[in-house]
Amino acid sequence: MYEIWRWSNLGLAFLVELTGLAVFAWWGWNASSSTVLRVLLAVGLPVIAAVFWGLFAAPTASYGNPVITTVVKVAFFGLAGLALWTRDHHILATVFVLVVAANLVIIRAGHITTG
Repeated sequence: MYEIWRWSNLGLAFLVELTGLAVFAWWGWNASSSTVLRVLLAVGLPVIAAVFWGLFAAPTASYGNPVITTVVKVAFFGLAGLALWTRDHHILATVFVLVVAANLVIIRAGHITTG
């Protein structure tokens, strides 16, 4: 039963990470009326976020430590929630942030790891 709980929470963590990247792309696409700027933001924001995630917050992060990992995760998910909020999706933004927070607490408190 623990393995189902573990993999469910790790799967949810991966899903909200992908959702955050999608939100950055969507927000970037809608941030401007210029097609060039729309493409740059829609591609660039998720790429920048993914690079920071990979370097500092991923389970195999090269430069992660508990403080930096926490700061990057809070910034990543907080900015994704803010992006939803600024596009007038207040309920979705709130639900997203609450799901992320609950998932992170469960993973942290349950000492759930990928290994």
